[in-house]
Amino acid sequence: MNATPLPPRPASLDDPLYYLHNFRSALRWIEACYVDLFDDEERDFLTRFETLPEPAQALWVRMVMRKGDTFRDDRLDYAEIGTPSSAMVALIECEWVEDDPPLSLAALWSLLTKAEIGRHLHGLLRDHGLTRGARKADMLEVLAAADLGEYSLTAWCPEIPFKVVRMTRMALCERLRLMFFGNLYQDWSEFVLADLGVRRFERVPLSPASRAFQRREDIHTYVHLHACRERLEAGEPIADILHDVPAANDNPWLENRRGKLLFLLARAREREGALEAAAGLYAQSVHPGARGRRLRMLERQACHAEALALANDAAAAPESEAERQQLDRLLPRLHRRLALAPPSVTEEPVPPRLEMTLPRTASVERAVAAHLSCESMPVYYVENALINALFGLLCWEAVFAPLAGAFFHPFQRAPADLLRPEFASRREALFAQCLARLEVPEGEHGYRAVIRRTYHDKHGLESAFVQWEALDEALLEMALACLPAAHLRLWFERLLRDVRANRAGMPDLIQFRPEQGDYRMIEVKGPGDRLQDNQRRWLAFCARHAMPLDVCHVTWAS
Repeated sequence: MNATPLPPRPASLDDPLYYLHNFRSALRWIEACYVDLFDDEERDFLTRFETLPEPAQALWVRMVMRKGDTFRDDRLDYAEIGTPSSAMVALIECEWVEDDPPLSLAALWSLLTKAEIGRHLHGLLRDHGLTRGARKADMLEVLAAADLGEYSLTAWCPEIPFKVVRMTRMALCERLRLMFFGNLYQDWSEFVLADLGVRRFERVPLSPASRAFQRREDIHTYVHLHACRERLEAGEPIADILHDVPAANDNPWLENRRGKLLFLLARAREREGALEAAAGLYAQSVHPGARGRRLRMLERQACHAEALALANDAAAAPESEAERQQLDRLLPRLHRRLALAPPSVTEEPVPPRLEMTLPRTASVERAVAAHLSCESMPVYYVENALINALFGLLCWEAVFAPLAGAFFHPFQRAPADLLRPEFASRREALFAQCLARLEVPEGEHGYRAVIRRTYHDKHGLESAFVQWEALDEALLEMALACLPAAHLRLWFERLLRDVRANRAGMPDLIQFRPEQGDYRMIEVKGPGDRLQDNQRRWLAFCARHAMPLDVCHVTWAS
């Protein structure tokens, strides 16, 4: 293939074939990154795609970007391609498209309208006691029970005025999409959204070495794990899926994905009441929280001695604050059931309590904010948005550092390892430099200037930490004036210890007192509401560090 600027950028939507140019650009990028890992089918596909007539290429990409793999030819009418039957001939000849494929009854029903079913399958309906007026879903339910098999459209409906085709290389296209994005939740529409300006991304320097997979077997493992997840979501029997779960992997990223699959399978076993099987699966999983769930299974099975041994191991090296919190509740129970002396448990500090009676509104948080806010002490409903945003703005270059295995393509709002345990440690020196700015309040290199500069220079770019719509300049300036740098450092360091858990659970409201240069946070609880575990951890953290925080309990005025 011809050389292309790397990485690929979206083609202009003014070009009717913008989607084809985007696809070609992505293929060139994939080839530059993965040529050493390609199998024969992928090499053949890239070579043959370039030799196809442009209308055939365009039609193929149009089908790739649509849902499913089976299409009516009367719904493949695109002005820039011309007559679809002419473009389709080349795809059929190279066996990338199957003409008139066999269709199950469910597939046939998804392709036909109710009127077409009544018109072309009235005999089939009549033979099974159905009328044209029956609901389409009811027709399918009755006919499915008859187990009629699979036939081509021309066999099902000989006189129907259109044809059906099926793509035969969708699995290959899915692998190519995986190689490009490093995941299967993004698709080719990212190019379009970026060109429209709907989504804008930081330009992280990339090279062909910036790829998600270093070994061919890792690609297969990812696809296999993804298929198992889809089977689980589709309700397939757990035993059948367990038989196909791959062995432990020496790639930490893939082993984390395997751990998540095992965790989900264990939860499914737990819902079935198979507690012993669930505990065994949790024991195999490296997913955060798996050990805690295993402890619950052991306790529910009254395996108290085994649970205590595992809990003591966990207490010696808890995986997170959440696990530490769970152990503080579990250990006393286990000690009581085994007639042992109670363990020492750290008591949670109790934050100051506000009581408030207000007229009922849709949002209790906004009601409290409106009640407390005044010109000299404004209150903002920020929840998790403010502290996360200040962190994201101060540490922008560390978050978007072009480390190996972090960025694979131009459409990432965060590094791929953001929620993995090694996120902070891999960037330890970079984050240290960013947080050191908190020691310099003013000047060009002080933290306030850096945060303001990033806010203006990067405004609107996708970020896992900054919700631009929740942070206007007035709120930003108020926060910079009233939040102590020492508190910012404490919040940011806690966030880095566990991004997955600690970027949520922060207090709902913040009230600033600009004349005094200070603030207070307020967690709001409406009638019948109670503190969640992640909120309790944040409240305890703030209390330990003498940060001003109240919990406001609201009752509605009768």
